[in-house]
Amino acid sequence: MIHRRAVRALIITGEREVLLMRIRSPHGGDCFWIAPGGGVEGDETAEATLQRELAEELGLIDFEPGPALWRRHHTFNWGGRRISQKEEYRIVHADRFTPVMADEAEARVLDCFRWWSIADLPGASERLTPLSLADILERYLCNGAPSELPDEEVLID
Repeated sequence: MIHRRAVRALIITGEREVLLMRIRSPHGGDCFWIAPGGGVEGDETAEATLQRELAEELGLIDFEPGPALWRRHHTFNWGGRRISQKEEYRIVHADRFTPVMADEAEARVLDCFRWWSIADLPGASERLTPLSLADILERYLCNGAPSELPDEEVLID
């Protein structure tokens, strides 16, 4: 089992859109949507991880990482390995932009990017991750960042 930490960005626009990436597993199966971001390297801070990952995955370099909204502990299979990943989801406000993938490893599993209307998330026919993404974003838009993070969501695939 590989244990890792990751930070993901919930990038939202003033028009209430969120940027997601549709990826395909290296071992096949249906595509699913995730928030951009990735693994923490060494003793990186969450902010440094987001700066590096969003530059590599999206070409986004001019942004301020916002507060954490959600935590998840996800255990899953990926590329023939079992991974136990503790994730933190942070808000990032940005104007709509065209993402450009520069990370070769990520490019191999990327199907496409999409700006989703947050109002459309509950009716999505494909899997969104985290599963409660629509609720997380609606709560943030209505109430702002939580004063305390909710309990960590645990998901085992």
